[in-house]
Amino acid sequence: MKHACPRENETTLDEAERIESASVVLSSAWMGCLPILFLPLMVVVLRPRLVPWEFMWILAVSIFLSLKWLTWWRVRNRVTHRPWRSAAYLLAWPGMDAEAFLDDAQRAPPPSALAWLWAILNTAFGVALLWFVTRTIPQQQRLLRGWIGMLGLILLLHFGTFQIMALMWQRLGVQAKPIMSAPLRSTSLGEFWGKRWNLGFRQLAHELIFHPLHRTLGAGAAGFLVFVVSGLIHDLVISLPAGAGYGLPTSYFLLQGVGMTVEHSEFGRRIGLGRGVLGWFFMAAFVAGPAFWLFHPWFVERVILPFMQAIHAL
Repeated sequence: MKHACPRENETTLDEAERIESASVVLSSAWMGCLPILFLPLMVVVLRPRLVPWEFMWILAVSIFLSLKWLTWWRVRNRVTHRPWRSAAYLLAWPGMDAEAFLDDAQRAPPPSALAWLWAILNTAFGVALLWFVTRTIPQQQRLLRGWIGMLGLILLLHFGTFQIMALMWQRLGVQAKPIMSAPLRSTSLGEFWGKRWNLGFRQLAHELIFHPLHRTLGAGAAGFLVFVVSGLIHDLVISLPAGAGYGLPTSYFLLQGVGMTVEHSEFGRRIGLGRGVLGWFFMAAFVAGPAFWLFHPWFVERVILPFMQAIHAL
């Protein structure tokens, strides 16, 4: 009987410590998720005060910064790093691999001269398409003008400016992997989406969706869910500013999920959909064929063309 009370008190203290620890974890998780829960919603509230292209960019940036904060918050105390790396990750790098970028122990090799050359050429080509080539297209060919402008913008940002930023950080020894990794070299749909196209989102989706769920749902279902979430985000940033075309971007990414399922099926492996020339054509057909679902005409007409006019590209 003499020992009963101390053991009971110890149990009570242990439970209190566990409750306090769980409370701290929940509070920390809440702080990490706070921007993504409220910042995009605040932008949506401001929608009536903004023209469509302004709303699109501000909404996209709010989602991007919220997710950047979340990825940083999750690893900020887990990785040994100097404070300037946190500021650089949050404000001067578009990638989402916080752990690699922040880690002082990781040293990136200096980039090659060829990598610099390609980044500069992509930037210049993007500028040429956006500000010069589009003006040679007849005014009645509005959708063509918009598509060429979007191609120029993608080259300027994703393959040019963001690539140069990656090379600059690598030159300083920071592990900043490029956002794009020669996507046209992909010989399968899985390689395109998983290893070469927009690796910032791929890192984010793997960390927040695929990794937590693949053991419960299975790799195939978890991978398909990534495409569903990607489609909904693109619908939010593309269709909502355009005020039309709802569901088309989501349908585009659902089709990518179907393509991945076929590619990884026994039939797909047997006929070689995941490799070689056939794999490349299969990838190109799924990625490029229904691209008008992703960047639908309402988005081009109501968002992209007015934006191009605002930056004097037309």
